Amino acid sequence: MAHEHHSHNHAHNANKKSLFLSFILIAVFMVAEIVGGLLTNSLALLSDAGHMFSDAVALGLSLAAFKFGEKAADQSKTYGYKRFEILAAFLNGLALIIIALFIFYEAYHRFFAPPDVIGPGMMIISVLGLLINILVAVILMRGESHENLNMRSALLHVFGDLLGSVGAIIAALLIIFFGWNLADPIASVIVSFLVLVSGFRILKDSIHILMEGKPTSIDMDKITTDMLAINGVKEVHDLHIWAITSDFTALTAHVKVTDDADRESILTQIEKYLQSNYHLEHSTIQLESHSKQCHHCN
Repeated sequence: MAHEHHSHNHAHNANKKSLFLSFILIAVFMVAEIVGGLLTNSLALLSDAGHMFSDAVALGLSLAAFKFGEKAADQSKTYGYKRFEILAAFLNGLALIIIALFIFYEAYHRFFAPPDVIGPGMMIISVLGLLINILVAVILMRGESHENLNMRSALLHVFGDLLGSVGAIIAALLIIFFGWNLADPIASVIVSFLVLVSGFRILKDSIHILMEGKPTSIDMDKITTDMLAINGVKEVHDLHIWAITSDFTALTAHVKVTDDADRESILTQIEKYLQSNYHLEHSTIQLESHSKQCHHCN
């Protein structure tokens, strides 16, 4: 358990450093992209700048989430403040959807009256944006982001922005070589659709956790079957499994055992099984005599 706690702290600190460095890079380039978008009259650049703004907000929220998550549990918040990470992920997903819809709206008007866009300037800024987003994506992927929904939502923001830079580069090439200004709103719409999908995915995952949903990686039927296989266990009921955050799962269960069963041994076996097979951070098992009725169960 000490090793597990050390690993969790290591991942937590790595995530914070990755988020802070990424936040600085995104925020600085966002300003450059806004100025560049206005000077070149490119919606693709401005939409990418808007997405970068959401990236900066997302990364800032994620940093705040990790800081809040460090606060110890108290009598008011008995699980601590770790779930703030999920609230941040929810807001990130919502921001992605709102920005995507706004870009759709702006692109719709440009389809009917494509404005002149300065292709070479758009190209330079788009390439720089692509390089910045690749660097930030690498930093975040090295920050133990795979199991943490908050980190994953921030990473999806950056991936969406990376695709935005690619779309802007393609549009700039079409404008430079063919004078096709319509490529600018088309690129915006394509990127907005990808951003919209990412936003819905993060929103769906965060709502599932906020609604105390079961983690998809856990099979409740298998847990029940494996518990029943332990000598002395007769029944498993009132089983609840939910995520406090994306990397902190909790379980409670009522387990009926025979009257002559070694309760201490059964409890140890169940806890060891849950830790080794599902990496459960917190489990509460109530052992009951098989001959007695549980009046508080479903």
